[in-house]
Amino acid sequence: MIYPWHLYLMSSMYIIAGIFHFIKPKMYMRIMPRYLPAHKLLVYLSGLAEIALGIGLCFPSTKDFSIYGIIIMLLVFLLVHFYMLSSKKAGAGIPTWILIVRLPLQFLLIWWAWFYLQF
Repeated sequence: MIYPWHLYLMSSMYIIAGIFHFIKPKMYMRIMPRYLPAHKLLVYLSGLAEIALGIGLCFPSTKDFSIYGIIIMLLVFLLVHFYMLSSKKAGAGIPTWILIVRLPLQFLLIWWAWFYLQF
C-alpha cells in the first residue's frame, strides 16, 4: 500500500530522532528526570522504540500498532518535558519559552499520529 508522503515524513522523523539517542546519548541523559532509574538504558530503549515505531509506520501490518506506540511514547515523554520546566538545571540551558512551546507541540504530534489511523 502506498501511504501519503507525510506519513513517510513522520516515519523518517522518528527514525532519525531514535538514531540520535545512540549518537548523542549524553544529550538525552541530561534531560532525564532524576526519579527515573538507569538513564543510559532508558535513553537507548527509547531510541530503539522510536526507530522501530518509525519503521513500523511504513508497513500495513504494523502501521496501526506503531501509531498507538508512538502516541503512548509521546505521552510518556511528557514527563520529561514537564521535568525540564522544573528548574534551570533540568531545562539543560534551553530557554523556558521553547520548553513551554514544546508542550502543545507534543499534543500536535499525538494528533498527527492519530490522523493516520484512517488510512
